[in-house]
Amino acid sequence: MPNALHDKVVLITGGARRVGAAIVRKLHAAGARVAVHHRASLAEASALAAELNAIRADSIVLLQADLLDTAALPQLVARTLAAFGRLDILVNNASTFYATRVGDITEAHWDDLLGTNLKAPLFLSQAAAPALTQAQGLILNIVDIHGLRPLKHFPVYSSAKAGLVMLTQSLARELAPAVRVNAIAPGPVMFPESGLTEVKKVDIIERTLLKRRGSPEDIARAALFFCAEAPYVTGQILAIDGGRSVNS
Repeated sequence: MPNALHDKVVLITGGARRVGAAIVRKLHAAGARVAVHHRASLAEASALAAELNAIRADSIVLLQADLLDTAALPQLVARTLAAFGRLDILVNNASTFYATRVGDITEAHWDDLLGTNLKAPLFLSQAAAPALTQAQGLILNIVDIHGLRPLKHFPVYSSAKAGLVMLTQSLARELAPAVRVNAIAPGPVMFPESGLTEVKKVDIIERTLLKRRGSPEDIARAALFFCAEAPYVTGQILAIDGGRSVNS
């Protein structure tokens, strides 16, 4: 679908690398102009922007911000509008992930995990709502199957993602009928760079029905579906997890 998102503008958080970069490439290939947020991944963000702007000039802009700074979130929207003149799609992709075993949980863990995974998506969505309403647009949240089925030793992260699931459905009600709000719940697609042992990774894969990992491209294809091919879908959580969510 090379022109499915022609003239559409996307703002994505955490878009410089990993799954976020796969989503950026997929939506850009469909014709979108993309504002790519990053916090500390300047090298990766710059390389991605150079790659995609070489394909289509002035189609990518980079936005740096700490999502825990709530006061800075409206500026991400304002800078996107200044660069491209409109906003059609917000993808809340950025995430923080690490174990928090009961007995060792601190308030800093809570503030970090809830801040990145739940608070930032709420306040960024709120800031983007007027522009998205004008565009009859979409909010797409990247949640996690462990917001639906808790991951042992990750109670704070799982709770944050569970909150994002409910936020998805709540915003779908609040912003209807002008703005659709949906979410993708990945399973074992791309493991974090730290925090999981190899034994745990094998165990997670074995709990899928397909007995294999997915890929960032699987999530990117689902994102394109919601952005370009699902005008009558809102308030939905799509698990891309190899069947993990239905395996007891």
